[in-house]
Amino acid sequence: MSIAPSLPRLRSPFLCCPLKLSSSFSSLSHKSARNQRSPASYPSIRADLDQNTVVAISVGVVSVAIGIGIPVFYETQIDNAAKRENTQPCFPCDGSGAQKCRFCLGTGSVTVELGGDEKEVSRCINCDGVGSLTCTTCQGSGIQPRYLDRREFKDDD
Repeated sequence: MSIAPSLPRLRSPFLCCPLKLSSSFSSLSHKSARNQRSPASYPSIRADLDQNTVVAISVGVVSVAIGIGIPVFYETQIDNAAKRENTQPCFPCDGSGAQKCRFCLGTGSVTVELGGDEKEVSRCINCDGVGSLTCTTCQGSGIQPRYLDRREFKDDD
């Protein structure tokens, strides 16, 4: 059996006791209980926590809590809003479900001045002479839709 030269010691500012390279590197043929370390020889790690480290860990924990808390809060608000009945009247049509035509101003006919004191009166092509249109905000229901219900998702493909 050959005697190994003295083994170098590993030094680290985080370890309280330096590590000794085990002799298992020099002789791989001896795998007895003698080559195993006892629990007392394990290195202990010294934790040097300065103020910056504590602040960084605290900020990280708070960031994770906020990152989880905000979506949970919004989900519960959305669920609670869906359970409440919506009875607010529509703003643009005042709850009637119909809006006055903006071209004929509710008359159903459009007057065009041709010149020389000549006028032509024709039926409004926007509302087909009715004078009103279905409200585009509430789709004729007269109830103000909630914010997310107002969006129309269209597939432009």
